[in-house]
Amino acid sequence: MDFDFGPEHDAFRSQARDWLASHVSGAADRRTWERTLGAAGWIGLGWGEAGYGNRRATLTQQVVWAEEYARSGAPPRSGHIGENLLAPTLLAHGSDGQRSRFLPPIAAGEELWCQGYSEPGAGSDLAGVRTAAVREPGGRAYRVTGQKIWTSLAREADWCFVLARTEPGSVRHHGLTFLLLPMDQPGRIEVRPIRQMTGTSDFNEVFFDGAHAEHVVGGEGDGWRVAMSLLGFERGVSTLAQQIGFAEELGAVVRAAVESGAVHDPVVRERLVRQWAELRTMRWNALRTLGGSGDAGAPSVAKLLWAGWHQRLGELAVLVRGAAAGVGPADWSASAPYELDAAQHLFLFSRADTLYGGSDQIQRTIIAERVLGLPREPKGAV
Repeated sequence: MDFDFGPEHDAFRSQARDWLASHVSGAADRRTWERTLGAAGWIGLGWGEAGYGNRRATLTQQVVWAEEYARSGAPPRSGHIGENLLAPTLLAHGSDGQRSRFLPPIAAGEELWCQGYSEPGAGSDLAGVRTAAVREPGGRAYRVTGQKIWTSLAREADWCFVLARTEPGSVRHHGLTFLLLPMDQPGRIEVRPIRQMTGTSDFNEVFFDGAHAEHVVGGEGDGWRVAMSLLGFERGVSTLAQQIGFAEELGAVVRAAVESGAVHDPVVRERLVRQWAELRTMRWNALRTLGGSGDAGAPSVAKLLWAGWHQRLGELAVLVRGAAAGVGPADWSASAPYELDAAQHLFLFSRADTLYGGSDQIQRTIIAERVLGLPREPKGAV
């Protein structure tokens, strides 16, 4: 199998690379950057013939854009949840009205989204959600009450897609509905940042107290099917772009090993070579399954591969620096108890890689049950 892109994609790659080179240095805040991307048509490349204001691109061109974006050092995306998760879900399950309402603002970088899935007690085991949605008297809208956790970008988001239980007394994946609701609802939605051991607050708790939701995707009670469809969009193009970032991090670790002299240790050298070889293998596997392999276990295998790999890279990042890895880049102060350099942040943040997005244990259970056909794990009622 040929894992390289042909010369017919060179022109598109050059166009993407040139545009990024001329705009990245002037990137301001993340929301303004989303609007800049949208104005140039770089959001929603994979939305097919529908358009909605975005430029069209083949699957390979989408990969090329994602790779060039990762290489350019452009700011982290704030709009990726709307673009890469919600938009494909609306294209697959939404109504014409929902697509017309929500896709153009996403393509323009005007509206940001967050994901209301995980809850305390229902993280990797998503079917245990307890957040409830009750129909408003005499109307089609719902009142949503409950708590979500580990919600990325909740403080910035304009909208949230929420998996909620609309059938009282239902258990597991039955009686769930996929809802869209605006985040600007004072008194009905509260967002609380979660401070991590890195000192940052990338995730949040979100509390709903009768929050208003008018839009249902896929119909009432069909939320589990829609939610699982959305999770399937998290692989493919985004995985390949992620691996470009991994390659940059690995390069930094190799340079640190050379500078510290740790590269002369044969054990360290063996670990560095293994990281490089495993990353190449992950890329080939991602390219092999890019169009959809039909393998129910493919997303779980991919998650197990990259999560463990990235954690081991974080361990290597501090190992090759020796004692210096224990010293921060700035003096302690009351307002900033500690600062981390890139290697320290990589080590600490990657500890969560085997948990978020479905823990390793959950991924192995999926492979065992859906691929190998082993007896299903007993689950109690919720």
